[in-house]
Amino acid sequence: MAEENSSGERTESPSAKRRADFRKKGQVAQSREVQNAAMFTLLLLFWFFFAPVFWNNLEKLLASIWKTCGEYDITSSSLMQLSYFLGAGLASLLAPLFLLALVVGFFSTFVQIGWLFTTQPLIPDLTKLDPIKGMGRFFSKRSLVEVIKSLLKVGLIGWVAFKTMQGEFDKALVLSEIPVSGTLLYLAQTAAMVMAKVAGIMIVLAILDYAFVRWEMEEKMKMTKQEQKEETKETEGDPHIKSKIRAIQQQMARSRMMAAVPEADVVITNPTHYAVAIQYESGKMEAPIVLAKGQDMVATKIREIARENDVPLVENPPVARLLHSKVEVGHAIPEEMFKAVAEILAYVYSLKGTR
Repeated sequence: MAEENSSGERTESPSAKRRADFRKKGQVAQSREVQNAAMFTLLLLFWFFFAPVFWNNLEKLLASIWKTCGEYDITSSSLMQLSYFLGAGLASLLAPLFLLALVVGFFSTFVQIGWLFTTQPLIPDLTKLDPIKGMGRFFSKRSLVEVIKSLLKVGLIGWVAFKTMQGEFDKALVLSEIPVSGTLLYLAQTAAMVMAKVAGIMIVLAILDYAFVRWEMEEKMKMTKQEQKEETKETEGDPHIKSKIRAIQQQMARSRMMAAVPEADVVITNPTHYAVAIQYESGKMEAPIVLAKGQDMVATKIREIARENDVPLVENPPVARLLHSKVEVGHAIPEEMFKAVAEILAYVYSLKGTR
């Protein structure tokens, strides 16, 4: 029972495949607080520089409307034209703010998750229509955390705004004694001070929320030991099947190796533990090559095939051991062994009466 319980716990770090699967489904670590903080802060900075231009152009727009409205008769057509003119003017004034909002929204998401295009979240999920499961999600741990986060954020921002306004209360008492322009300037400065502090709070909250979201996603992607085993089987194949495939491949390679033994010029033996079949064709090969090699049972089989096909057997334990350990089947012998192998081949050729 203890093993079953431990195997069901998500204690293993997520694999690269599991991370990729989550990403394909659109399940990535993305904090809305980062987007909100970036949007609010950058729009606030932009507004600080854009506000004079905005108010100047808005003043001109309203002045042109007041100047020309007396020239129009009040009809449905004139009202439509006036509405279109006013809408187009306001749209052109607000266009930079909307464009900045789009750019900030895109880059605040891109910085968090990189480039990601997936349609998986758009696929209808009928399980989400289950009212019981829906209520479960509504009262879930995740929902509770989101509610607490929202309440803390609203409470903290409200407290900072209140403390800022409270510090300016004494100045507000004398607003009735200063010109309207001074009052408007004071209100604008106070509002800017409050919003700057709010922006700072939102940045801090965004950093904390992003760290929490990353940690939460890592915990969600963790795997059980059984899931790791299943994934390994899917990606690398069943170990039992792989071992069978390797055995079949080794058997096929051994069969090809044994079929090449009759073409050898000599088989160098240990005499019983090792056997190495050598071939050399003068003018075609730069050095002798190993056609087959083996030890114990395989060496015995090589010697049997050699005897059946009248391939000479030469006992030379040191050379046999070196060739078996250093040279792979189908490869040429190393230069330091040329002399020893050449002497063996010369001996074999002398027995055959060939050069």
